[in-house]
Amino acid sequence: MPGPSQSQRSALGSLVLIAAVVACGAGAFAYTAGWLSPDRLTSTKLVSALAPPGGPALGHRRNHAKGICFTGVFEANGNGAAISRATAFATGQYPVIGRFNLATPNPEAADPTVRVRGLGVQISTPDGGVWRMAMIDPPVFAVSTPQRFYDLLQASGSKDPGAMKSFVAAHPEFVAFGKWAMTAPWTASYAEVAFNSLNAFIFTDASGAEHAVRWSWRPEAVATPITPEDFAKLGPDHLEDDITERVSKSPQRWTLVLTVADPSDPTSDPTKAWPAERRTIEAGTLVVQKIEPEADGPCRDINFDPTILPDGIKVSDDPFPAARSAAYAKSYDLRTSEASHYPRTAASAKP
Repeated sequence: MPGPSQSQRSALGSLVLIAAVVACGAGAFAYTAGWLSPDRLTSTKLVSALAPPGGPALGHRRNHAKGICFTGVFEANGNGAAISRATAFATGQYPVIGRFNLATPNPEAADPTVRVRGLGVQISTPDGGVWRMAMIDPPVFAVSTPQRFYDLLQASGSKDPGAMKSFVAAHPEFVAFGKWAMTAPWTASYAEVAFNSLNAFIFTDASGAEHAVRWSWRPEAVATPITPEDFAKLGPDHLEDDITERVSKSPQRWTLVLTVADPSDPTSDPTKAWPAERRTIEAGTLVVQKIEPEADGPCRDINFDPTILPDGIKVSDDPFPAARSAAYAKSYDLRTSEASHYPRTAASAKP
């Protein structure tokens, strides 16, 4: 059998490099499953695998550790009520607490060293409903199961020089994410980023009918591509500085776009995108009105657990939301127990 061509070897090598960047930089969600048997995968094992060589940053989230808080509103236009009875889709304005973040366990990481960006959102409604979500900017995830994400972390940390290459070769679903990471344009602002749920959820409408849905927040601001080299020249904390300046001048907006699956679309595998022609619904607008540093901000102690859902939305057969819930809970317990290590401002340090 003929061996791989030079172009194939080059492509594989590039994917290995991307995998190393993603895994070593924790450029993805922190996933595990609380219901998996202890000898396979636990939240403790997964969260420990996310730690950099020097150990975790005490008092911080174990992943997506660098971030900044915001407050604002979700302006629902009523269109989402066609597929979900959740109060958040009824026409009106609902308060939001959120967090822009980078997918890294290092809160001091320079912005240009982190490829994946994240968005945490909490929408609250007058009936006591709470909808929390955690999204990233890739259009697909890197691997198809929580176990494989753990295996990716293990391979990236292995002393075996061939471990990462072997992992990528054995997991072809990684190719789509790797292509995005290598070719998608960089931008120098959170305001120019589209964020995606990746995971499928089940929306239940007023009649009881169910619809499998993924969603995205699409920015009003036009994306301006920038080279990684020019991005690096803007400074290590440019993303936070930029969004703070933009919002101080005028609110920044994202449109909530719901994508409804056909019966043939996979709902349990976030590495597989749904066809572009699927039905979409523009359900409203996220309006970011105020930016606050995380140390004193309202998002600091929020666990953006994607299984905290209002009536009218529930998890699907996708294993990742439950997996992420377990990992987020473990991370939350750890960082709150280490609160004395978190760098506080003079104002927040007062009794």
